Amino acid sequence: MFGEHHSLPLVLINLLGLAGILIWHIQGRRRPTARLIVQILFFAGMSLVLGLAGISPYRLDEAELQGPGVLLARSARVLWWTHLAWTIIGFVHIYIALNRRPREAHLLQDLIVGIVYLGVVLSIIGFVFGAPVGPLIATSGVVVVILGLALQNTLADVFSGIALTLGRAYAIGDWIQLNDGTEGRVVETNWRSTNLLTVGYNVVAVPNSVLAKQGVTNSSRPDESHQIALTTRIAATHAPRLVEETMLTALQSCDRIVKDPPPTIALKAIDAIAIEIELQFRVASAASRIPAQNEIIDLVYQHCKTNGLSLAMPAQSFVMAR
Repeated sequence: MFGEHHSLPLVLINLLGLAGILIWHIQGRRRPTARLIVQILFFAGMSLVLGLAGISPYRLDEAELQGPGVLLARSARVLWWTHLAWTIIGFVHIYIALNRRPREAHLLQDLIVGIVYLGVVLSIIGFVFGAPVGPLIATSGVVVVILGLALQNTLADVFSGIALTLGRAYAIGDWIQLNDGTEGRVVETNWRSTNLLTVGYNVVAVPNSVLAKQGVTNSSRPDESHQIALTTRIAATHAPRLVEETMLTALQSCDRIVKDPPPTIALKAIDAIAIEIELQFRVASAASRIPAQNEIIDLVYQHCKTNGLSLAMPAQSFVMAR
């Protein structure tokens, strides 16, 4: 028969478990710390009752299986395993929040939560209901192999996303550039892809497997400043020193570039027609390079006109004359 010495503890465990679920839902997701405290308190209370009553959460006694209170015994253990899963997941959420990278670690967090829930479900099936878990795992393995073959591209994106998250090649808000020329600010990462906000305010979804295979240049590290090189040609009838001073003055008068480190002028080449120079400067962020470049071009034109400098024709041009 159902042991009477277990009746009161099992009822108390069920009440604690149901009360914990109710309070857990009332608090909402905006209070993770308070949720974790509630989960720890209720789980500790349920574990304490189990320990004092000598009830094992891993198996049912013979008396419990034979009596009418088997439903009460199983529900108490199911609630205990459920609160155990929620407590572990709560610690994971708090750990990620303390690292101040909740959005970047979204994929890893989902993976850990899935593993915890899977382990708890298998434990409930095996310990509480006494069902054989081995054949179930073997059958699940066959199903996983079949699904893996059918979803190769999707799984490649999933595991590439996890690898990129662990490697921390970029974070939410970073400006990145791919080898194929795609660039933008990272606004979201999920299981399937990484979304980039481009300069034209378009969202480009790049599969994670593509990101893992290509080289990624992170323009936001070590800081947001971005190097720009602008090449121009001045007629060789002018002295190189005068050209250098004029271009440097044009750069220093620009308000959209970073003054530390200061901009520089590099004389690249000279021939009978032109002096080729490169204007090197930095902007505060990659998103502001177009306005800065436009202002630099306008200033170069104005300073060349003021100082009597003439722009040279491109090297590939041909002049037809009589």
